[in-house]
Amino acid sequence: MKYSEIEVGQKAEITHKLSSKDISKFVELTGDDNRLHVDEDFAKTTSYKKQVAHGMLGASFISTVIGTKLPGDGALWFSQNLEFLLPVRIGDTITVVAEVIKKYDRDEIIELSTNIFNQNRQQVTKGLAKVKIVNQVECLSDSTDEKKSKERKVALVLGASGGIGIETVKALIEQEWTVVAHFNSSSEALTKIKNQSTSNQLLLLKGNLNQPDFESVITDFLVRYDLKIDALIHALSAPIPTISVDQLEWTDYLTQLEINIKIPLLLIQKIISIDAFNDNASVVMISSQVVEQPSSNWSHYITSKSALQGFMKSMALDLAGKKIRVNQVSPSLTPTNLVSEIPQKFKLLTAAKTPLKRLATPQDIAQAIIFLADADKSGFITGETIRVNGGQVML
Repeated sequence: MKYSEIEVGQKAEITHKLSSKDISKFVELTGDDNRLHVDEDFAKTTSYKKQVAHGMLGASFISTVIGTKLPGDGALWFSQNLEFLLPVRIGDTITVVAEVIKKYDRDEIIELSTNIFNQNRQQVTKGLAKVKIVNQVECLSDSTDEKKSKERKVALVLGASGGIGIETVKALIEQEWTVVAHFNSSSEALTKIKNQSTSNQLLLLKGNLNQPDFESVITDFLVRYDLKIDALIHALSAPIPTISVDQLEWTDYLTQLEINIKIPLLLIQKIISIDAFNDNASVVMISSQVVEQPSSNWSHYITSKSALQGFMKSMALDLAGKKIRVNQVSPSLTPTNLVSEIPQKFKLLTAAKTPLKRLATPQDIAQAIIFLADADKSGFITGETIRVNGGQVML
């Protein structure tokens, strides 16, 4: 964001739910292992009664707001004062709000109020920051690498840290796509891939898609990096507990429906609203063989995946006029963490009954996903399901 584009009164905010893992990572990074922060039993002996998050842990998200939203890339944050008003605990959801309160035209510096609130709208931290806007030097011509990067197709992969998501990211990079890999909490495997890939070929995007306005976090990221996407790949998944019909609750269905219907719907709408789909872009969803061969005690999951089939076909019809294709891949049992609790005996029996005599692999699924994602390979396919099941279901 340029200095001239910033106005007094302009605001930006982010929201984050603090976890014990956040505290552990902060301790690992800083070495501050004060027992009030890390020892639940010790905290009980104090007047606070519960562990208190490091004040600077919460305050560090001020850097996120400044560095990614207001003013964003190129911000030089050089001054900050803070007052910690209330403790923040594990499980609290903090909202960090930055507001421009003054501009210094001579040096192109902005002053911001930086306030943090908890889920009860109580202010836990207040402060003032000063940020200098560093102007980017414009090059007369792009380097060869930059030109090549701009020519690459762009894929946004939701749930990129899962078994199928990871293999999809790897395969896309091998085929020289630029990949925006979304993850919620686990990023070790993605970080390893990023370290092995070329500059800016893999961009990591952390975000909890259960948070309100999650879709804006993603589209803000696309705007920040000036990206229009050629493929949106929905590889999100939720745990699939085995629940007998007498124990099922409506919330079990809602959990699955939010993953499979609500999240892709809101995100597709938001991406369209900022015109961030390229022509003949592709949306690829992940279905499941259980839609056609149901398993017992999975009603919540099967119902959701069945709804996804209708969603996919209706979106294919409704989005065709916008030059967006929508398809899905339907895998059979695929060994990932999602099905890790399924007994090994069942997996062996399934492989034995499969015409090709093995289970699907995440790589098998990834290759089908990429086929549907790439307009050069599947540009006249929409509203279709590719079944990757070794011949178990033939239609």
